[in-house]
Amino acid sequence: MHTNLVRRYIAMLGGIFIMGLGVALFRFSCMGNDPATAMVIAASDRAGVKLSIVLILVNTLWFCLEYLFGRNYIGVGTFVNWFAVGPLITFFSECLYSHWPVPQTFFSRLMVMGCGVLVLSLATSLYQTADLGVSPYDSVSIILAERTPIPYFWCRIFTDSFCTAVTFLLGGTLGSGTLVCALGLGPFIAFFTRHVARRLCGMRDPDADDG
Repeated sequence: MHTNLVRRYIAMLGGIFIMGLGVALFRFSCMGNDPATAMVIAASDRAGVKLSIVLILVNTLWFCLEYLFGRNYIGVGTFVNWFAVGPLITFFSECLYSHWPVPQTFFSRLMVMGCGVLVLSLATSLYQTADLGVSPYDSVSIILAERTPIPYFWCRIFTDSFCTAVTFLLGGTLGSGTLVCALGLGPFIAFFTRHVARRLCGMRDPDADDG
């Protein structure tokens, strides 16, 4: 059990680390980020404040809701996500913009976004499978589903739509990357969960007993 816990911590930390790279790749592709990150980027650009600082402040607001209505979802992973993802996005973004030319053609942007899909899916898989705390933003839709008769799917659509609307009002970038993040990561996350994350966390494949 102790060994599995250590492995879960490694998975959680690794997931958070490469999550910063995944978001940075989406940002570098200039094709839009996931709704929550797109909102933070738009607010950062409008205010002229570093993205890492804005993300921490926005996560603080989400965490207040998590603390008030969903304390059972709070764990070590909640705080690591809260304070580490922003600086990691900034770090990887600066590396990308400093060492590679910004993609100009649709094909090159699509390739960068494709890399972002794979990296972000792996990161999300590792973080979620470790099960060491729900991130402040992700907890909001879970809490809404728990406290209202509305299914989780529609609660998540609501929170993502709210972030999308704020991004639009702030003049932020919305694009195909936003749609991909909202609807297209599921199959990739499921693949990495089964073939990478569960094994790293020392969990048995539920299909292993079949046959």
